[in-house]
Amino acid sequence: MANSKHVQEATDSNFNSDILKSNELTLVDFWAEWCGPCKLLGPTIDSLADEYTGKVKVFKMNVDENPQTPTQFHIRGIPTVILFQNGKVVEQLVGNQPKEAFVEAIQKHLA
Repeated sequence: MANSKHVQEATDSNFNSDILKSNELTLVDFWAEWCGPCKLLGPTIDSLADEYTGKVKVFKMNVDENPQTPTQFHIRGIPTVILFQNGKVVEQLVGNQPKEAFVEAIQKHLA
C-alpha cells in the first residue's frame, strides 16, 4: 500500500466515520493493484501526506476490496483523487496528474 506513515487506509466500513464525518480537509486516493497510473501516482500521494501532516488527512482506498464507496461517488476511472471537507466533495482529480495540480487543489481549501 502506501510508503508514508501518514497515509491511512479507507474502507467501505470506515469511510463514513473517518472521512464523511470529519471536519478536516481529507484527500482520498481511489486506486487498484492492477492499475499502472495508480502505482505511478503513489509516491505523489505519499509526499503530499508527509507535507500536509496535521493539515490534511490522507487515505487510499482499494476499489477492488471496497466496491461500495466508489460506486456511491460515481467513480468510473482510476486513479481518482477526491478532496472532502465537512462530508462534501470539494474537489475531484482524475488520472495521474502532476503534484502541482494536487497542491493547488489542497491550497484552495485550506483555511
